Order: sequence, then structure tokens, then C-alpha cells
Amino acid sequence: MPPAAVPAPNLPHPAKTPRPSVIALFLAFAKMSLAGFGGVLAFARRGIVEDHKWMTADEFNETFALCHFLPGPNIVNLSVVFGSRFAGVPGAIAAFAGLVGPPMVLVMVLAVLYAHYGQFEVLRRILAGISCGAVGLLIGVVVKMLMPLLKRRDFLGLLVMILVFVAIGLLRLPLQAVLLVAVPVSIGTTFFMRRRAQS
Repeated sequence: MPPAAVPAPNLPHPAKTPRPSVIALFLAFAKMSLAGFGGVLAFARRGIVEDHKWMTADEFNETFALCHFLPGPNIVNLSVVFGSRFAGVPGAIAAFAGLVGPPMVLVMVLAVLYAHYGQFEVLRRILAGISCGAVGLLIGVVVKMLMPLLKRRDFLGLLVMILVFVAIGLLRLPLQAVLLVAVPVSIGTTFFMRRRAQS
């Protein structure tokens, strides 16, 4: 008798779309970065998941969660991890260059203008309005990233997320201490849920 088939691990299926080229990665991340006043995360998720469909919502959440554990800004880590996944080292360089290159040039130009015209009250009000819009975008993308958990009814995952938010955001506990507890709990929760789904 043939041996019994071993069940495959319950991993999310990759998005079934053509792999982006190096140029496409550069242009996509350049567009995200130039559109992302106050933060690129909302535009990165929209571009990667909704517009180009290069990742599923679950894949984006898992990749972005991984980027939190790497040193450096999360969105920069995301560009490098995402680019290298699809096009290796050239892809990582292209995505990183698209993310930081155009905004760096724009910021230098704006810095010169602000040095000359920053004392005007109307400019300060404009910047205050942009910051409010950035907060709204951040709230919107957090809600979208929550949807896969809600659709799967992953209440344990939601509970861990809420506890981490309370510990860091409200109680102001040290990030390292919270992660030392939250990471093993998250891994154990995921393992338990997948074993339960397979049984």
C-alpha cells in the first residue's frame, strides 16, 4: 500500500498574478511614496493588495508583521522584503530606491521653500490639515488589515493584538518586554488554531 499522504501546512496561497519586473517595482513604490503624505503604509497596502494584487491581504499582514522585528523603519523594511521576494537583490534595491528616492528630492526642495516661507500662518494650517488626513489614512488601513482576522473569526489573534496595543499604547510598557511575551503567545496561538482546523 502507498504511504498515507502528509497534509500540507495550512499557509496562505500566494496571489496569482504575474511577477513584477524591477522597473515595475521601482515605479510602484515611487508612486506609493509620492502619494503618501504623512505615511506610506495606506498607499503601500492599496497598491500591493488591491491595485496590483501582488499579495493577498493575509500575505501583506504577515510580511508587514515580520518587518516590525527587523531594524529600521517598517515601511522601508517592507520595500526591501517585498522587492527581494519577487526579483531578488535587484528587486530589493529597486523597491527601496523607489520608496526613498523621489520623496528625498521632494523634501529637499520643500525644505528650501520652508526656510524662506515657513513663517506664514496659512502654511502652518495646511500642514496641520495634512497631519489630520494622515491620521485618518492610518486608521483606515488598520481597519482593512483587521478584516482578514474578522473574516476568519480569529478571536484569539484579535485578543492578542488588543492586549499588545493596551500594553504599549496605553500602559507605555517597554516594547522589548511586550514582544518577549507577545511573540511566543502569538506563535502558540497560531499553532493551536491550525492544529484545531486540521483535526
